[in-house]
Amino acid sequence: MKRVFVGRGEELAVLEGAKGRARAGQPQRVLVEGPEGIGKTALVRRFLAGVPHVLYAEGEDAGTGLAFGVLEQLIGPGRWTDPGSAGTALVEALQKTLQKAGGAGEDAVAVVVDDAQWAGSASLRALGFAVRRLRAVRVLVVVVTRDITDPRIPEGLRRLFTADAAVRVRLEGLEPAALRALGDTLGTVRLTVRAAGRLCEHTGGNPLYARALLEQEGPGLVEALERTDITPPAPKSCVELALARLASCTAQAEALVAAASALGRCCTLAEAALLAGLADPLPALEQAVRTGLLTERQGDPVVRFPHPIVQAAVYHGLGPARRRALHLRAASLTGEEETALHHRACAATGPAPQLAAGLAAHGRRSAAKEQWEKAARQLSAAARLAPDRAAYEQYTLESVECRLLAGDVPDVAEVTEHIGEFAESGWRSYLLGRLCPADPDRAEVLLRDAWRRCDPDADVGDRVLAARIAGRFAALYGSVARGTEAANWARLALRLAPEATATDTIRYLALSGMATSGGAARALGELGPLPDPAVASPAQLQELMGRGTLRVFTGDLTGALRDLTGVLAAGRTYSALFRVTAAGALAAAEYLAGHWDDVIAHCELALSLADDSGRPHDAPYCRMLAALTHAARGSFAEAHAQVRRMRGDTGPGGAGPFVWTALAEAHLARTLGRPEDVVSALASLLPPSEQDTSGTFDEPGAVPWPDLLADAWTELGDHRRAAQLLGRYEALAVRRDHPAAMMRAARSRGALAAARGDPAAAESAFRSALRHAHRAQEPFGRALVHLAYGQFLRRTAKRTPAAGQLRTARSLLAGLDARPDLERCERELAACGLDTPARGTDVAPHKADAAPLTAQELVVARKVAAGLTNRQVARELVISPKTVEFHLGRIYAKLGVASRTRLAVLLAAGNEAALPGQN
Repeated sequence: MKRVFVGRGEELAVLEGAKGRARAGQPQRVLVEGPEGIGKTALVRRFLAGVPHVLYAEGEDAGTGLAFGVLEQLIGPGRWTDPGSAGTALVEALQKTLQKAGGAGEDAVAVVVDDAQWAGSASLRALGFAVRRLRAVRVLVVVVTRDITDPRIPEGLRRLFTADAAVRVRLEGLEPAALRALGDTLGTVRLTVRAAGRLCEHTGGNPLYARALLEQEGPGLVEALERTDITPPAPKSCVELALARLASCTAQAEALVAAASALGRCCTLAEAALLAGLADPLPALEQAVRTGLLTERQGDPVVRFPHPIVQAAVYHGLGPARRRALHLRAASLTGEEETALHHRACAATGPAPQLAAGLAAHGRRSAAKEQWEKAARQLSAAARLAPDRAAYEQYTLESVECRLLAGDVPDVAEVTEHIGEFAESGWRSYLLGRLCPADPDRAEVLLRDAWRRCDPDADVGDRVLAARIAGRFAALYGSVARGTEAANWARLALRLAPEATATDTIRYLALSGMATSGGAARALGELGPLPDPAVASPAQLQELMGRGTLRVFTGDLTGALRDLTGVLAAGRTYSALFRVTAAGALAAAEYLAGHWDDVIAHCELALSLADDSGRPHDAPYCRMLAALTHAARGSFAEAHAQVRRMRGDTGPGGAGPFVWTALAEAHLARTLGRPEDVVSALASLLPPSEQDTSGTFDEPGAVPWPDLLADAWTELGDHRRAAQLLGRYEALAVRRDHPAAMMRAARSRGALAAARGDPAAAESAFRSALRHAHRAQEPFGRALVHLAYGQFLRRTAKRTPAAGQLRTARSLLAGLDARPDLERCERELAACGLDTPARGTDVAPHKADAAPLTAQELVVARKVAAGLTNRQVARELVISPKTVEFHLGRIYAKLGVASRTRLAVLLAAGNEAALPGQN
């Protein structure tokens, strides 16, 4: 048999670590254990390929009676009278082998006993005797067994290999990815992702079982594994073993086990007895348990097979005629239509139009109740029994949709390729559009084609499809902030078939679309009273989530947090998409409200849900919020990591993910003091026909950006563009009566007026910003107003009022832990000369004779070390390039460095705390 090895990277790393310690003269004890067929021997052999000096032995069941049979495999024959003398011989043999292997630091010697449960007590006691006497030698002793608690293994050896100093490797089943690699390596089957997952579940990841099935079934295994309505096959060896055990049972026990296998991996004893025709099943159950075919627990009415492979082996060993008879009898005995349909489908031997139609009808009813997994099974069974190609494709498309909604499409590309071969239809285009969330442009084209192919007024089925398409359009346009279209399509979906939109966020999409298109206040007024989230219906919970978002867009962050916190808690059992949406909506409110620790927690929740469901494209908004929060706190490595991931997740088309990436990049660039990068990120959000006017993503209440772009243009001296952008943004903020947006616009207007040399206009704008700040519930935005106003006042020689504004800003920024802006604030306060910097921002001597860096010099040092040019540093600090050069000369002298590179190395090495003046 061809030797094949896949996976086990972590286990090999553990063994390599033990070998490294052994080579260093620390003798190692390694225990490798796991059930039969799990790959223990294959793992050890792969590891030993890199060990040149090996003493190897394996126990054999037939050889258990040989006193020192395993020891003779290790060191050759000998005449030993007891384990002590045999162990001494093993130690001497090891010493000779070590001498051949070389001196200290050379290769270790491995002693391996495989299948130790069959090695014999005498050999194992001798091994234990030798192991206890290993001191500072390059020896690695590996014991391989199914279970170290096996009574055939001496207690002394068991203690040695389960002690804390021992290395213990417990092998579990292979993961689906490793099973796919196994199929590829064998060259017999190319497993789909879904088939690999089911093979893992069916075999427990046992490579022995998996390999047997791959070689036995060939390409047909994929089809069998893809079908969740049937029992996958079992290895022939397992079937033969099961049949042998059944043959040893009484007729009653055999009938009970056979009946249980037709009912699934587990069933109640009463169900199995009824199907088997047994009035008293207990004697039969006792025998089935003794033969290892069934398991039972006292007080539990359910009987189970010990492993899925055992159930499959019994079931397939029955033969087709008996299986069919059992399923037909089970269908006649049950009073549940769903169960009867399942058994009738299992009994079917070919196309069955009426049965297929019944299964499809039941599947659609399950789908209407959002029981997606059940619906997928029933529609898949209907497809198998379909009378023609058209019916097969229709049932398959509906089944795939249910799998998608259940989160059971691990490889979208595989499914897309499969249904792409189907005949053109509305369902096909709709589903293909649903399968490409990373490419909104292509999704829109496909959905429009699907809409063109259906007639909601002519057919009930088309009406359901139309509702599905409309719901998908709403989700698509909502993801790219096209609010009016999102709201219109969501309302249309609710009019067509409110219970058949195939999304549990449709009512939320209708309300959030109103929010992003300027109708938040009107939508709030039209929304009736809603109950507490804990007692809300699914429809009401969607509306509560929508109300929370509407409140964010109207500036009522307190109400938004109350709604959205309740929705997330009440939606624990809802779909992953619902929870991702709820967590993202809550994180958005928390970001504006300054609850930044909660932002990170809820973004991580949303991202993990999206990853676990195989749809990372569902959470780019949350990734953006995480990037914004990390940037504002000065956690630049984390912020950059989120931005990189967003760039990688952005598909080939569509504005949605691109917009969130642009916003993340812009906020990060603002915090780093790089206005050129802010402009580069945000200019693309402006309409292409009017590059100097505000764009379509600037609705007040959303993530703020027009003020960022205006500030960047102001810093770069492009006052005309800044003024035009601010004019439109101010007008929009006033129309929406949004306090925080008016506050941001007024602050930005003040900075622009100051840059234009109009202090009176700047003073007026900043005072206006302060008035709006009293109504705004955004502490970070308010802090930036006080900081900007304080900077302006200091530059106009009004140091006392400047210090008052800056102290307020410092208090707000410290509460948020907004370190980069807090540093700017401390610098401004130091420049006022009226305040003592907060603890941790000033500096102390680097060495006894070094003068301390001033606050301004420390800031310049950090900026230069971050890679900014003198001109960029001057622009950010509002000083001249000559002044930067002056500070840099003093910094070099104080630190004893002669270049920007050495300065960067000094700060990057984590030595900033020891810089002159840093305390």
